[in-house]
Amino acid sequence: RESDHRAWTPVTYTVTRQNATVQGLIQGKAYFFRIAAENIIGMGPFTETTKEILIRDPITVPDRPEDLEVKAVTKNSVTLTWNPPKYNGGSDITMYVLESRLIGKDKFHKVTKEKMLDRKFTVEGLKEGDTYEYRVSACNIVGQGKPSFCTKPITCKDEIAPPTLDLDFRDKLIVRVGEAFSLTGRYSGKPAPKVTWLKDDIVVKEDDRIKIQTTPTTLCLGILKSVREDTGRYCVTVENSTGSRKGFCQVNVVDRPSPPVGPVIFDEVFKDHMVVSWKPPLDDGGSEITNYIIEKKDTHKDLWMPVTSATVKTTCKIPKLLEGREYQIRIYAENLYGISDPLISDEMKAKDRFRVPDAPEQPIIKDVTKDSAVVVWNKPYDGGKPITNYIVEKKETMATRWVKATKDPIFPGTKFKVPDLLEGCQYEFRVSAENEIGVGDPSPPSKPIFARDPIAKPSPPINPEAVDKTKNSVDLSWQPPRHDGNGKIIGYLIEYQKVGEEEWKQANLTADSCPETNYKVTGLTEGLTYKFRVKAVNAAGESDPAHVPDPVEVKDRLEPPDLILDANMAREQHVKAGDTLRLSAVIKGVPFPKVTWKKEDHEVSPKADIEVTGVGSKLEIRNTVHEDGGIYSLTVENPAGSKTVSVKVVVLDKPGPPRNLKVSDIRSDSCYLTWMEPEDDGGSVITNYVVERKDVASAQWVAISSSSKKRSHMAKYLMEGTQYLFRVAAENQYGRGPYVETLKPIKAIDPLHPPGPPKNLHHVDVDKTEVSLVWDRPDRDGGAEITGYLVEYQEDGADEWTKFQTVPMLDCVVTGL
Repeated sequence: RESDHRAWTPVTYTVTRQNATVQGLIQGKAYFFRIAAENIIGMGPFTETTKEILIRDPITVPDRPEDLEVKAVTKNSVTLTWNPPKYNGGSDITMYVLESRLIGKDKFHKVTKEKMLDRKFTVEGLKEGDTYEYRVSACNIVGQGKPSFCTKPITCKDEIAPPTLDLDFRDKLIVRVGEAFSLTGRYSGKPAPKVTWLKDDIVVKEDDRIKIQTTPTTLCLGILKSVREDTGRYCVTVENSTGSRKGFCQVNVVDRPSPPVGPVIFDEVFKDHMVVSWKPPLDDGGSEITNYIIEKKDTHKDLWMPVTSATVKTTCKIPKLLEGREYQIRIYAENLYGISDPLISDEMKAKDRFRVPDAPEQPIIKDVTKDSAVVVWNKPYDGGKPITNYIVEKKETMATRWVKATKDPIFPGTKFKVPDLLEGCQYEFRVSAENEIGVGDPSPPSKPIFARDPIAKPSPPINPEAVDKTKNSVDLSWQPPRHDGNGKIIGYLIEYQKVGEEEWKQANLTADSCPETNYKVTGLTEGLTYKFRVKAVNAAGESDPAHVPDPVEVKDRLEPPDLILDANMAREQHVKAGDTLRLSAVIKGVPFPKVTWKKEDHEVSPKADIEVTGVGSKLEIRNTVHEDGGIYSLTVENPAGSKTVSVKVVVLDKPGPPRNLKVSDIRSDSCYLTWMEPEDDGGSVITNYVVERKDVASAQWVAISSSSKKRSHMAKYLMEGTQYLFRVAAENQYGRGPYVETLKPIKAIDPLHPPGPPKNLHHVDVDKTEVSLVWDRPDRDGGAEITGYLVEYQEDGADEWTKFQTVPMLDCVVTGL
C-alpha cells in the first residue's frame, strides 16, 4: 500500500520463491509491503515492512563534471569554470571538489576547503612561474564521483593583450536640442582595460541626464534631453598595462541662435533712410548664421514691416522712411534650425544730420617716374563731419575698373605718391574724401600720364657711314644712340650738304619716316660730292648730329652681276603636269642687272609669270603641260658683265601615242599587231601598253591586253569573217596616253592564193574557125571559190598568148580563129 493510504493492494501474481518483483509502482511514491505464506490448508499471518520504501532508481556516485576550462590566468591566480555531470547518480549534487597538481609532483591536492556548489572558482595564492594542472569531482549523498579530465598545464603569469576598441559612432554627430544620443562600442584586452570617458579633456561624470554603462566587453555613454552645453569633443579611452586606445566623436548639439547682441547702432541717419549695425549672437546655435531678418516699425503704428531677410552682414540700410517720423528696428538671427528671439532698437527719428564730403577738384599729377607719380588735390567741403581719410584710385586709360592706390589711410595731407606703376602704361587718377558718414563722390579723373622717367634728348647716333651709292643716291647706315634719354626713339633725321656750301638740306622731313637705322638719300646730282649727318629724335627733341666721316662722290658703283640660285634651280627640275613650275634666284650687281629668261634660246611661253625685284627674279608657270619642259636659262647683265645659268625642266605627264601600228599575219581567228614606242614617254618609264579591239559594227571597244610591256601582241579569238579595228595606248606612272588606231579595218579570214591549173584540157570539136574545149577543175582553189576560167590561145610559132575570154563553166568554144 502507499504510505499515505490504509488500503492494501494485492500483487496480481503468486510466487513460490523467497523473492518477488513488484511492478507498476510510481516513482517518487513511498510504499509499505507485507508477505504471507500459504499452504493447502490456508494463508498464514502477514509480515509487514517496518519502514516505508521510497520508489526511485538506485543511487550511485555522480559522473565526472564536464568542460573544465581555464577562464583567466594571472601571476598568482587561476580562474576555472565547469559544467555539471551528465548524470548526478540519482541524487542531487551536494558539492564540487577542485584539485590541483604541481607539475613534477605525483599527487593531487584539494583546493576547495568548504562545500562549494558554484561552478566557478578562482585559485589564489599561487607562485608566479609555477605550472599546475587541475581536475574537479562532483559529490552527492553517496559520495565523490570520478574526477573530470585534467586541464592542460597552466603556468602562473599575467596574460597580456593590448586593448582593442570597436566604436559604433562616427567622427561627427549632430543632435537637436532636447534629443537623446548615445555613444557605444566594444572593447577587449588583458588585463581587463579601464574605460574612461572625457569631454573636452574633462572626465565625464554621471548625473540625472548622463549615464555610463560598462560591461567586460561593451561600453556606452548616453545623454538624455541634450542641451547646447553638451556640445564638445568626446573621447573614450580603453587602457591597461600594455597600452591604450582612444576613440573620438565631435558632438554638436544644435539649436536656433540666441538673439543678436545689442544695442542697435544707428551709423547713419537721413530723412529717407538709416544705416544700422549690430553684433552677431553670442551663440549661433551650433550652426552658421545663414541670414538676418530686419523689420522696421513706425512708432505711431503697431505693424512691423519687413526690410530684408537676405542679409548676412551685421549692418543694413533701412530705406523708404518718412521724414520726421520715429522708427524702431527689429532684428532676428536665423540658422538652419530656426529663428532667434528679436533684438529691438531704441526709437530714432528720420532726419538729415550730416552728409559725406563733396568731391575734390580734378587732381594734378607731378614728379612722374617709370613706377610712381605724385597726386596733388585741394581739400573739399567735409559735409559737416571732419574728413578722416582720402582715397586715391588709379586706372589704366583703356581699362574700366578703378583700383585703390593703397590700403593705408591718407590723412591729413592732400598729396600722395602712388607706387607700383607699370613702366610705359598710361594712367589716370582720382580722389575721394571720407568722413564718419561715408565716402564722398570721386573727383574728376586727372589728365592721363605715362609712367616713365623724365625724358631728355638722346645722344647722337653711332658710326654713320655710306654703305652704297648710285649716280643719284647714297645709302646710309648707322647704329642707335648709346642713350635714348629715357624716351623711345621716334626716328631719325638725315641731312646732306654739297661740299663747298654752308646750307644743310633735309633728306626726310619727319623723324617717323625713318624709324630704322638706314636710309637711302635720293635726288642727288651725279658727279657732285656730298657730306651727310644723322640726328636721333625722341619726345624731348633732336640729338646732336653724327657726321659721316668722309664726303661721298655720287656716281654708280660698278659690281659685276652674280646669281645665287635657289634650290629650284640648283639641279634638274621635275614637275608633275598640272602643278606650278617655279624657278628663282637671288641677283646681285651694281647697277642692278638686266634680267632675261629664255627657253632653249627662245622667248619663254606667254603664260609664264616673270617677276623681277631689287634682290632677285622669279619665273612661275601654272598648270604646266608637257610642252613646258625644256632648258630654261636666266641671264643677268650690267655694264660690269653678265652671267647665265641654265636648268633642265622635265614636266612629268602621260606618254604620247605609240607609233607605226601595223597588222600582219591575218587569220580567220587571229592577227599579229606591232608598234613602236611613243616619241614622248612623259618623263617617266613606259610601264605597259593597253591594246583594244572593236567590231566595226559595234561602238564598244574591248580590251584584249592591259599589262603587256612588249611592243607587239597576238590578237586571238577573232570571229571569222568579222571586220575589226585595233588601237594601242602607252601607260606610265602618271597615267595613260592617247590611243593610236589602225587606219582601216581588217577582215578575219585566212590568206588567199591563186588556184591551181585546170586539169585534162582537150578539144572535143574542131572547125575551120573555132575549137570546142573542155577541162576539169584544178586540184586546189587557193582558199576561195573559183569565180571563172581565163581562156587564152596562141598561133603556132608565136611568142605571146592572146586572151579570149573568162568563162564560168568547164567548157568554152574559141571562135575567130
